Amino acid sequence: MYSPGSSGIEPIAHAAPVSLCTREPHVPADRLVAEMVPPPRFAAARFGTYLPDPNQPSQTDAVRVLETFAQGLGGAHAAGAAKRGFLGFGSRRPKAPAGPRGVYLDGGYGVGKTHLLASLWHAAPAEPALKAFGTFVELTNLVGALGFQQTVKTLSGHRLLCIDEFELDDPGDTVLVSTLLGKLVDAGVALAATSNTLPGKLGEGRFAAADFLREIQGLSARFRALRIDGEDYRHRGLPEAPAPYDEEIVAKTAYATEGTSLDAFPALLEHLAKVHPSRYGALTDGVRAVCLTDVGPVPDQSTALRLVVLADRLYDREVPVLASGLPFDRLFSEEMLAGGYRKKYFRAISRLTALARDAKPLIEG
Repeated sequence: MYSPGSSGIEPIAHAAPVSLCTREPHVPADRLVAEMVPPPRFAAARFGTYLPDPNQPSQTDAVRVLETFAQGLGGAHAAGAAKRGFLGFGSRRPKAPAGPRGVYLDGGYGVGKTHLLASLWHAAPAEPALKAFGTFVELTNLVGALGFQQTVKTLSGHRLLCIDEFELDDPGDTVLVSTLLGKLVDAGVALAATSNTLPGKLGEGRFAAADFLREIQGLSARFRALRIDGEDYRHRGLPEAPAPYDEEIVAKTAYATEGTSLDAFPALLEHLAKVHPSRYGALTDGVRAVCLTDVGPVPDQSTALRLVVLADRLYDREVPVLASGLPFDRLFSEEMLAGGYRKKYFRAISRLTALARDAKPLIEG
């Protein structure tokens, strides 16, 4: 298993800021498996700490359905699964019954889907080693690191697989994930996922989804979809996010605050192209705050999607972002915000804005 320094990056132990652009972390396969738990922001998430909007009954209904789903994950054959090791070998469990074997939380950004998914993981009556939680990007990267058959063996010993930010951005992922989930369901693994897109519409607006309709319909059949309505809780009733700061203030704060990174935004965007998105979490190991200068419009869609993943990892790890330049709601062009990835971009704006608010004490302190 991994230790804090296993990524090849030592935690920051001095006040001088580092540059994320100098980091190219290596993440071993055992770390990928070990980190398939809810991230720090949601480590304490429980159904009881979810605050449903009283004006949105679908949020209360979702809690009730998920609590029932969690209770149904117990069973005598869980003991057989516990005998499986890292490689997933051991006694076989009986085949799962036909029909949906999972729940799918669909809704806009900021309605608490990840909180609910993490709450389900915590509530499931199984040891942590028999439950897995990861983003869609992390799941596909696990397949890349272990190989398809090894991933099936590793995960088929689990009682529950939670997949956050479920998206299909290309046909290859569609076939891969459809096949993987099919094998896991056959092995008795329960599934839970979150997305901003209904399962029957995955891939829509991004590639020729009609050409892969069978695979997409197969994915949809694995889940019972729960629609969660509401407004973005990250900004509900909160004061306006702080405007970007002067570049000199950002730099001085970075040098005066222990555990910070300091990078020019354009250079960081270029560096992200050299690091696999599954390693963006490791990229920030030991970093307590990210300072960025010269924030400006993202030049193209590939760069924008990489930035979305970085924003997700910073948000999961509760890393504040202090920035100069343009405000985060002007990162993406109108064309991007009207395209097939618009929900991802709005999620990134929402999360970066929340992290900018979290960074305000760095200036005031």
